[in-house]
Amino acid sequence: MNNCRSRVWQDGVEVARDFPLAELDGWLAKPEALVWFDLGEPDLAELRELASELQLDPLAVEDAVEPMERPKATRHANHTFLTCYSTTAVESEQGGVELMLGRISAFVLTNALITVRSGELVDLDPILTRWREDGLLVHGVAALVHGMLDEVVDGHFNAITTFDEELDRLEDLLFDSSRKPAEVQQRVFGLRKALVQLRRVVLPMREVVTAVMRFRDGRTQPQAGELDGYFNDLYDHAIRAAEWTESLRDMISGVFEANLSLQDSRLNEIMKKLSAWAAIIAVPTAVTGWFGQNIPFPGFGELGGVAQSSLLILVGSVGLYIVFRRFGWL
Repeated sequence: MNNCRSRVWQDGVEVARDFPLAELDGWLAKPEALVWFDLGEPDLAELRELASELQLDPLAVEDAVEPMERPKATRHANHTFLTCYSTTAVESEQGGVELMLGRISAFVLTNALITVRSGELVDLDPILTRWREDGLLVHGVAALVHGMLDEVVDGHFNAITTFDEELDRLEDLLFDSSRKPAEVQQRVFGLRKALVQLRRVVLPMREVVTAVMRFRDGRTQPQAGELDGYFNDLYDHAIRAAEWTESLRDMISGVFEANLSLQDSRLNEIMKKLSAWAAIIAVPTAVTGWFGQNIPFPGFGELGGVAQSSLLILVGSVGLYIVFRRFGWL
């Protein structure tokens, strides 16, 4: 298998690391050992071979490698299966923000956590650091599950914060007179698309945490109950992330509608200016057209007639300009 990583703890102290798959059965046979084994991009045949050795449910094995699975947690005869997504917000080529998703699935056994990753977007080092620094590993496999999910939810918060900052920048850009309407529209659509992706992986996390809390077995995991406060805090974080994501969704809809309203307003301003200039231009057109008729008029054929027509053009044009400026049309 590719990209395998592993750890073993006893009484919260690490006793082995990066052992091969062949030694996994030996460590699992020791009830005092807490085992973590990670599989990076395994194919279905390799995963099924491991599943037969660990008596993993075939449906859960297929869910671990099937694409586009939603975050969930399910209870099976010998284990609990869960899948979730890490999130990373990165700057796009167009200057906006896009979302990168990394999927991690896990089989929760009595004294072991077997994780399966799709791609390299899931960074395991922060999870390992959290396990090491939390000091909760004496509570068994429930501590591994809590640390992994807590790190995933914290990553959701980081992505949400980045989207919130991008939304603030878009709001400022809306009222920038030098902005390009196409740029704002493109970034708004990009942010809406990323928020839809984020919503799909953040909202179900409430159900995942709830299911994990419900599936903990006090008989096989006697220390699990001591983590109730930590799991309740994790559930609160998952709810906050879901609510924040929903509020961002409403806000980006407001920015989208505001952008359309501003475009309509600018179009009305342009139409008023065009109408005002057309009225101003109509004055000299009317005067010159009237005096261009082949009939005698006061000053016809004289210099005074030219001065009279020029004065009428000037007074009419300037008068209309002042009136339109007073009403805000120019």
